[in-house]
Amino acid sequence: MKFLDLAKVYIRSGAGGGGCISFRREKYIEFGGPDGGDGGGGGSVWAVAVDGLNTLIDFRYQQHFFAKNGQPGMGKQRTGKDGEDIILRVPVGTEILDEDEETVLADMTELGQRIELARGGNGGWGNLHFKSATNQAPRRSNPGQDGVERTLWLRLKLIADVGLLGLPNAGKSTFLAATSNARPKVADYPFTTLHPNLGVVGVDNTEFVVADIPGLIEGAHEGRGLGHRFLGHVERCAVLMHLVDGTSETITEDYQTIIGELEAYGGELADRPRVTVLNKIDALDEEELASARAELEKACGGEVMTMSGVAQTNTVEVLRALRAQIDDDRLRQKPAGEEAPWQP
Repeated sequence: MKFLDLAKVYIRSGAGGGGCISFRREKYIEFGGPDGGDGGGGGSVWAVAVDGLNTLIDFRYQQHFFAKNGQPGMGKQRTGKDGEDIILRVPVGTEILDEDEETVLADMTELGQRIELARGGNGGWGNLHFKSATNQAPRRSNPGQDGVERTLWLRLKLIADVGLLGLPNAGKSTFLAATSNARPKVADYPFTTLHPNLGVVGVDNTEFVVADIPGLIEGAHEGRGLGHRFLGHVERCAVLMHLVDGTSETITEDYQTIIGELEAYGGELADRPRVTVLNKIDALDEEELASARAELEKACGGEVMTMSGVAQTNTVEVLRALRAQIDDDRLRQKPAGEEAPWQP
């Protein structure tokens, strides 16, 4: 299945049915009178967050969603049938944007969340509603209300606990493949990852979700490279894992490039908790490792973990550090009165 995180859709709610002008005419009935029924209401357009989806690929093949119109009213005080609603089933984490692609109308962050995107038009009144003592045979009715037509954008931001960051070929996909059942593309050239990958990682009888996004390059926030399209996928992560290639000759510059892109992207992304990891230590001897680690610690001003995704060296320790950050984030967001997460 192809990955798609941005889609344009055209929606239209149903128009209401018109009211009916009708009079009661029956044999042996002395008094007739108006008996025109009301029109049925038009169908609405809804968006519902459902389970089992992590892409908007369905909206590439169908962009138009039109709800049914309400049926007109009929004689004998019969009301027209309401038009059927239409439902857009979207993955959890989908933002619904207005046509300007900036105004957020809804953020579908919870499973089962339901929001009305376009309300159906009301049905018109039949002539029975206009009967009065001074107008006992009204010959008027209301037309149905028009439906709402609009253009919307759907933007998916994956919901994961950990977001992997780093320059192209820093080893993000290798780490995800080594620690989960995900099978991202791994090769010895940059930009092997063209779309985000999700993997469920387990450590110490607990599981969490890791998102691997395409590598970032300098100027990504301005649209360079691939990663600028996918930075939004790590906005919802509890912790960011910053991988730095230990074999690089410009470790400090590599680190600063990613931090600069996070700050330029805006929001709270730059302030999100981070675990900095020096990767590919299997290709370094002890002296080179010590030098590279010291350089990176000086650049980030904090602790640096070391790891090799290929040799799976220290991967468990890194996962435990990530899980600790996730638990801290859940504690901060925990409503008062709830129990703290289990600790071994």
